Amino acid sequence: MSARRILVLGDVMVDVVVRPLGPIASTSDTPSKVRVARGGSGATLAVILAGAGHEVTFVGACGDDLAADLVERSLEGAGVTPRLQRHDVSTGVVVALVSEDGERAMLTDRGGNGLLEREFVVDEFESAEHVHVSGYVILDDASRTVGATALAEARARGLSTSVDVCSVAPLRALGPQRFLDATIDAQVIFANEEEALALSGTDELDAAMDFLADRYGEVFVTRGRDGAWSHVEGQRHVVSAREAVVRDTIGAGDASTGAYLGARLDGASVVTAMQAAMDAGARAVSEFGAPG
Repeated sequence: MSARRILVLGDVMVDVVVRPLGPIASTSDTPSKVRVARGGSGATLAVILAGAGHEVTFVGACGDDLAADLVERSLEGAGVTPRLQRHDVSTGVVVALVSEDGERAMLTDRGGNGLLEREFVVDEFESAEHVHVSGYVILDDASRTVGATALAEARARGLSTSVDVCSVAPLRALGPQRFLDATIDAQVIFANEEEALALSGTDELDAAMDFLADRYGEVFVTRGRDGAWSHVEGQRHVVSAREAVVRDTIGAGDASTGAYLGARLDGASVVTAMQAAMDAGARAVSEFGAPG
C-alpha cells in the first residue's frame, strides 16, 4: 500500500450518545447507557483513513475548552494530525438518542464550527494530495464559502477532491441546487440513498446515480441493509451489505465512506473499495458510538 497525504475538512464535535434502558421518565431519572467521545462526521472519516495507513490531517474550528482538548487527543491517538482553529466559544456537541433497533435521533449544537477561516485551511494544502470536505461544512451557511473555496483551490493546485452529503434534513432546508453549486469542484461524491434522491430531485435511484455521475464523475451511495451502489466511468457496480448485529448506526456511513475513499486512493478497484466499505460499515453498526 502507498500512503497518500489527505486533508479532511470537517466539524469538531463531541458526541454524547444515550441509549435509554427503559421508558423515558419525563420528570425524573431514566437509567441509560451513555458514552461521551470524539464525534463529527469528518473526524470519523479521518480516523478510518488513518487506520488504512494514510497520512491524514484534520482541519476544523472549535472552542478553547476541555471538549476541544478531548477531540484533539482522540484524533492524535488515532494517528490523525489535528489542526484545530480555536475560538472563545463552545465546541460543538451532539446528543444522540439511540433506540433499541440502533437508529438514532440527534440534537446538535454546532458551537464554533462556523468560525473556520479560509486562510487557516489553505495553509495546510502544501502537504496534501487529496482534499475531502465534509458535507456539514457545506450545509452550514457560516462555513459554506470556506468549504467551496477549499474544493476550488484544491482543484486549482491539481489535487483530487471529494465531498459527502452527510445529512438529508439540512440538505432539504438548504436546497439541493445550493449544495450542487458549492461542490462543483468535487470529483467524488458520497451519499446515502435518501440523500442521493433528495440531491438529484428524483425518486428513482437509477436516475439519481446518472444525475450525480454527470456532475461529479465518481458516485458512491450506501443503502443500509441493501448494500451500496457506485457509478464510475460509465460503469454501475452493486455490492451487498455484510451481516451484522446492529447496536448503533452512528458513524456507519462515515466509516463506509472512509474505507471506500482510502481504498480508492490506494489504487484499489471500485468493487474492492465497495467491499471494504461494507466491511467497515458492518463493524461500525456493531459498536456503540462513533467508530474509532
